Amino acid sequence: MTAPAANMRINPDRLWDSLMDMAKIGPGVAGGNNRQTLTDEDGEGRHLFQRWCEEAGMTMGVDQIGNMFATRPGEDPDALPVYMGSHLDTQPTGGKYDGVLGVLGALEAVRTMNDLGIRTKHPIVVVNWTNEEGTRFAPAMLASGVFAGRHTLDWAYDRVDAKGKRFGDELERIGWKGEEEVGARKMHALFELHIEQGPILEAEGKEIGVVTHGQGLRWIECTVTGKDSHTGSTPMPMRRNAGRGLALLTELVHEIAMKNQPGAVGAIGHIDVYPNSRNVIPGKVVFTVDFRSHLPEVLHAMEAEFYDRAPGLCEEIGVSLSTQVVGQFEPPAFDEGCVAKVRAAAERLGYSHMDIVSGAGHDACWINDLAPTAMVMCPCVDGLSHNEAEEISKDWAAAGTDVLLHAVLDAAEVVS
Repeated sequence: MTAPAANMRINPDRLWDSLMDMAKIGPGVAGGNNRQTLTDEDGEGRHLFQRWCEEAGMTMGVDQIGNMFATRPGEDPDALPVYMGSHLDTQPTGGKYDGVLGVLGALEAVRTMNDLGIRTKHPIVVVNWTNEEGTRFAPAMLASGVFAGRHTLDWAYDRVDAKGKRFGDELERIGWKGEEEVGARKMHALFELHIEQGPILEAEGKEIGVVTHGQGLRWIECTVTGKDSHTGSTPMPMRRNAGRGLALLTELVHEIAMKNQPGAVGAIGHIDVYPNSRNVIPGKVVFTVDFRSHLPEVLHAMEAEFYDRAPGLCEEIGVSLSTQVVGQFEPPAFDEGCVAKVRAAAERLGYSHMDIVSGAGHDACWINDLAPTAMVMCPCVDGLSHNEAEEISKDWAAAGTDVLLHAVLDAAEVVS
């Protein structure tokens, strides 16, 4: 099989128009999108995506957790399909490109194959994974996690949102609960295009990120317990200030991450303070530590040091600490063969590129357990994501989709 011709490119205007049309569904309040999973807006976006796929000659399948699979037939009925795609759901204050570029870029790649009359040995499938963001129903990457066997379907159905609504009930309500068994599909390979969600590519002046690894993570939910009391009448030496425990552990997390440079990160994100009154010393603080690294030994070392040092820091100031892991996965190393196809595609097309580690979790990280997998990244302005101000250029979108097209055709084997 010969490599795809270097002059084979997608239609940038058509891709951009599709992105802007999808962005009209679930508009945010500040120029982005609020198309959270299993909302009416998510359902509307799915219908539009299905219509576009069917207009491109694909047939749509939907599994029991709502994952959408649009198939373009291959010449060999026994050949396993090559998959590409990402997710259409957004954060509550999300941008127009996170996830969506990967789905609509994949659709554009198929449209380009149709335009050029390209046939492949392997079928090609464009996928929209349900609930990648995990904002409304935790955890993130929920449906791809069920597909990969990380979670059970019943457990996923029983996830509830902040209003107590069940995932399974909402999936049925919007009409996207399919009949197909989750995880029954077999894959030849999977490629996911995504915006970087970080500042490295833009800072380095590179058009393409060749993703070699994903970061593993540990989310450690911590509860620091002291005693709530009056801020004005409680003497300083007699205070059991849970907020002070939060402050000490925030610095500890930062110190541990800085010790493990380059590449490791750590921070405290979600925080609940009780009773959260301006004149009451906090008696309890619940927060989540987020450690990440693409090296398993570094991730494990950071976690171990936190467990070793954090209880003593709390004890010294008269508060107690309890912890539980609420999210975790080991760092995925993407398939060397698929990564090589992405790198070769960027070089063939003349796009500047660099190897990069994904700083965020993606559906590809779970599918990496099942099939050869790789990711393509394009820059985003100032590295900003999960924000309505998220922005990319049409040229960046086109470059990433061109590389996706070529890598997928390489894997799917063009039939001359």
